[in-house]
Amino acid sequence: MRRVWKFLGLAGVVGVAATGVAMTRAERQRRAYTPDEVRDRLRRRVAEAGGAGK
Repeated sequence: MRRVWKFLGLAGVVGVAATGVAMTRAERQRRAYTPDEVRDRLRRRVAEAGGAGK
């Protein structure tokens, strides 16, 4: 039974590490945009959502 708990603990640690890696990768991709690109993407999304604000 002790071996099962060790395995579950190890699996939990691996899961937390994998989540951290995925979040870091997403953050890096998000920060790769220039301010102009962010503005253009936001305006495009607003236009697709119904054009509010114009």
